Amino acid sequence: MLIAGCGINTIPTKDEKAKAAWAEVQNQYQRRADLIPNLVETVKGYAAQEREVLTQVTEARASATQVKVDASTITDPAQFEKYAQAQDQLSGVLGRLMMIQERYPDLKSNQNFLALQSQLEGTENRIAIARRDYNAAVQDYNTEIRTFPGALWAGTVHRWAKPMQTFAASAAAQSAPSVNFGGSAPAAPPVNMAPATPAPANAQ
Repeated sequence: MLIAGCGINTIPTKDEKAKAAWAEVQNQYQRRADLIPNLVETVKGYAAQEREVLTQVTEARASATQVKVDASTITDPAQFEKYAQAQDQLSGVLGRLMMIQERYPDLKSNQNFLALQSQLEGTENRIAIARRDYNAAVQDYNTEIRTFPGALWAGTVHRWAKPMQTFAASAAAQSAPSVNFGGSAPAAPPVNMAPATPAPANAQ
């Protein structure tokens, strides 16, 4: 009871909480990836000539899903950056795909497209929430291993404890694709091809 009361279990507890939050981020990104093939096929049926954007979305999805991630990714800055970059690139081209519907009235009224659009927007919101919760859990964990008495346990009993990475607060990456139901089609959002540099490990 004395050992348990002095905080020896705090680091493993916060570590598990952060890993659970990370798993939820992956779950929501996977949900988005699962929706995209049906969305691409639906758009293709009405706007096959938009081949370039359709190809970009397909390739970006393939790139994002090919990045191998596990629990160790969140303590590996290079792997975490690679994962975040691939997901941000997919967000960019996906936004361009959603803009296509402005030029095709039949597509805008297609029930399958509208259903997929709604699911995708809901998923984008879930991704933003999952990333926020993950960042909060990581900040709590990182603070614990860097402050007393957590730092004492991290340097002795829990030598495995390493700072975790957080998602950078990128407005373009974390907002759902903008869909305009007005008359003129807005300009497509730029595709973020630059590496997404993770925020400092103790950032929110």
